[in-house]
Amino acid sequence: MADLILPDSSPTSLLFVDHATALGGAEHSLLMILERLDRRRWAPHLACRAGSLAERAAALGVPIHLTPQPQLRRSPSALPALRRGVRSLAGVAREVDAALLIANTVRAAFYAAPAAHVVRIPFVWYRRDFWLGQSQPRLLWADRLAKALLGAASARVIANSQATLRRHPLQHKIVVIPNGIQVQRYDPALDGVPFRQAYGIPAAAPLLGMLGRLSPIKGQDRFLGILEQVLAREPEVWGVIVGGPLFEQKEYEASLHRLSIELGVAERVVFTGQLDDPRPALAALDVFVQPGDPEAFGLVNVEAMAMAKPVVAFAHGALPEIVVHGETGLLVPPGDEHALAEAACSLLRDPALRARMGAAGRRRVTQQYAIERTVAEVEALLAQLVPGA
Repeated sequence: MADLILPDSSPTSLLFVDHATALGGAEHSLLMILERLDRRRWAPHLACRAGSLAERAAALGVPIHLTPQPQLRRSPSALPALRRGVRSLAGVAREVDAALLIANTVRAAFYAAPAAHVVRIPFVWYRRDFWLGQSQPRLLWADRLAKALLGAASARVIANSQATLRRHPLQHKIVVIPNGIQVQRYDPALDGVPFRQAYGIPAAAPLLGMLGRLSPIKGQDRFLGILEQVLAREPEVWGVIVGGPLFEQKEYEASLHRLSIELGVAERVVFTGQLDDPRPALAALDVFVQPGDPEAFGLVNVEAMAMAKPVVAFAHGALPEIVVHGETGLLVPPGDEHALAEAACSLLRDPALRARMGAAGRRRVTQQYAIERTVAEVEALLAQLVPGA
């Protein structure tokens, strides 16, 4: 009897690329996707630099390929660095027989797009930011041109929000897949009192808080100004700022402490630094405040809603997609700190409304922002690009 010939069922190799060493929002999202990809269909690899991201991905069983991805902007050796990085990345793609190259950050895209061209495989760009830099560029035309070039080189562009899509010049290539979280890890019944005790915050004090790396774009300076305004109306209120200076923002951190003294709120605000687990801090809050610049997504708002906390925020960026005004939180005109302070006060004065909004936020996260949904949509896109996978 002839031997039965079975079809090749080996998983399809995917090469993800990320330049970061520390763990920002893009990296946390990537790690959740890498952990949950169906290993019967996909064999994910990660090309990155040495650091926390490489360590965390390796712990998930993802093969790590250390590749040079130095900063190119304003570098006198940008072209030689780009050539070295592209050669290295193309070599890894050949070595692992990658079917796709997937860039998770802007810098990674500048290396991955030409590397994919060299090895003749599709390139996918995961767009997680509005701009190619950390803030709005002075030369908007240059930013748009570079996006157009990277977009033209890509088989598909994944945008994490409709707001991101609207800022991309080649919208016909974009698929919107919102970021997700592991909802079951966020328990609204978690007791916040131990966190308050650890940081000297009275158990019954009204508590406002925000979460994010210390950076001007995150708006910790605005939070302090808002806290000053709320204190004038609610003398018992406290504030907490969760996050550390992940990306060279030590001077900004020092300026925040100086500002808290100047505004007279230093005795009522707690700086926790970077926390490995933000859930106890979120559990301790009464209201979550988002005072930052417009962002392409803002996963911290989803995390707060998963902990059944109402969100007050500016109505810009992706926030109107995430926070339903009047249902899961309150949105105010962009940049209006007085209105944001008033929104926070209105929620502090109405525990029943806070509870209703918190419960609605939890339901919305469960329905819209579960990581399982994100991964399923990513896998469906990958399957379109790799027939037979």
